[in-house]
Amino acid sequence: MLEPLLKDFRSGTREGLLQAARRAFMLAFAALALPGLPLGALYAVLGRPARLDWLEGAVLLVLAATLGGLTLHLAQRAAREPGQKPPQAALTAAIQAATAPAIPFLLGCAFLTQPLALLAFWAVAYALFTAARSRLAGWVKAPQA
Repeated sequence: MLEPLLKDFRSGTREGLLQAARRAFMLAFAALALPGLPLGALYAVLGRPARLDWLEGAVLLVLAATLGGLTLHLAQRAAREPGQKPPQAALTAAIQAATAPAIPFLLGCAFLTQPLALLAFWAVAYALFTAARSRLAGWVKAPQA
């Protein structure tokens, strides 16, 4: 699983580094988000969560979107960190950017018993996922010789 990432990372080309950043982003997102599904299901079955009213759900949704946007901003700053080499900056930013969609995704997993809340959180997660993945190309610089 990590072998293709390392191969792309060591390729010495911008395209290889971009592919490595995309792989790192996907792996980091999966590592953060996938445990939420079984934990959310367990919580739904054993925890009997209280239902959210629309105002509480809206506040949590805005909080998740705000925190996701903040993590994207911090990932962008990491990509432009002056002291790092381009490969390290790209992978650092990609891994940090994966937290942006993971925040609303995990909050959505806590509301598996409420389809509208789940859909709203996962829609925000999808939007942040798409935004983060599309920014990776702008964060990757050509490796220095």
